[in-house]
Amino acid sequence: GNNVELGGEFILQPNDHFNNLSVNLSLSVVQVPTNMYNKDSAIVNGVYWSEALNKVFVDNFERDPSLIWQYFGSAKGFFRQYPGIKWKPDEHGVIAFDCRNRKWYIQAATSPKDVVILVDVSGSMKGLRLTIARQTVSSILDTLGDDDFFNIIAYNEELHYVEPCLNGTLVQADVTNKDHFREHLDKLFAQGIGMLDLALTEAFSLLGDFNKTGRGSECSQAIMLVTDGAVDTYDSIFAKFNWPDRKVRIFPYLIGRESAFAENLKWMACANKGYFTQVSTLADVQENVMEYLHVLSRPKVIDREHDTVWTEAYIDSTLEDGQGPVLMTTVAMPVFSTKNETRNHGILLGVVGTDVPVSELLKTIPKHKLGIHGYAFAITNNGYILTHPDLRPLEILDLVNEMGISEMCIQFVTNGYGDKL
Repeated sequence: GNNVELGGEFILQPNDHFNNLSVNLSLSVVQVPTNMYNKDSAIVNGVYWSEALNKVFVDNFERDPSLIWQYFGSAKGFFRQYPGIKWKPDEHGVIAFDCRNRKWYIQAATSPKDVVILVDVSGSMKGLRLTIARQTVSSILDTLGDDDFFNIIAYNEELHYVEPCLNGTLVQADVTNKDHFREHLDKLFAQGIGMLDLALTEAFSLLGDFNKTGRGSECSQAIMLVTDGAVDTYDSIFAKFNWPDRKVRIFPYLIGRESAFAENLKWMACANKGYFTQVSTLADVQENVMEYLHVLSRPKVIDREHDTVWTEAYIDSTLEDGQGPVLMTTVAMPVFSTKNETRNHGILLGVVGTDVPVSELLKTIPKHKLGIHGYAFAITNNGYILTHPDLRPLEILDLVNEMGISEMCIQFVTNGYGDKL
């Protein structure tokens, strides 16, 4: 109930350790995505209590000067980063960065999951509703990481796998697969009558059969239902496939402003350990899609699973080591509420992380034990190279800068880069 002054004078000075970027080594900075209201009480309160991290960040850096970026991504959407820097909007005046869409956040906040996305393409979904539905599915894909598996099924009187070549299975949610499915979303058009019973039966069968193969996440399972309504509760289907264990969670997204069928969808969510969300406009999409992550994180929160995750290597273009951009990996872990009144509800506060240069990992390798012809390499659990003596990201970057993408692909083949790529 009391107004609190946040922050104060913010002095930025160039620093060699951060590639001469202007930073503040005494304070962290808070970034809020442009599409979020930065005076929202939940965000302001979160910014206030997380100010205690300033001292932690500073102490960490004084204890280990090799540290680079340290940060806390809140479940409410704000991002606290140390050392403090000035965030610059794009040419449209927008700061689109949302920490909750980053791989380190997704991997740390939720367990690996198998997801089937059902999209209603009946006649009532024509026009703006289908546009909102496409954007909702695309935002769901943004929240999936390399540990997750998925497929998308459109339905009316018949079932239509968005990618016909991949019907009856799930695929890994890597960047290539997600982009491929996004391209197919534009080919959806609305007609006919929505037969949700067929879609639910197919989704449950697909998840059950895939789980039996021993592939996939072998952890959480969920059905995302994107529709403008349901004329029934379909409890007979849930009784056949999902009760009493309720291993598959149902997350309905009601598209549009109409709420005539909202009760049926709410019942489905509550009866199957899911969460109901109504998406009325395109502006609502991203924030509403995020809600399911809080539900899937609850088991980890209640069980106090502080799992540490490492991402695959990526290039940090803001830092250079004299030879070009630095290869980085991120180590992150979830942050839970420890209040007694929230302990049994499983409230995820966010994810804390720090960036680690791959060169720092290489320093831990006992080279004297490898011999003159020996070398060490590291891969992630998803098969991505973390470090290898022949990993040459700079050659790829140079080609990207010098020529177009299609020319670059040809160049990789003719120059023999294909195996390394």
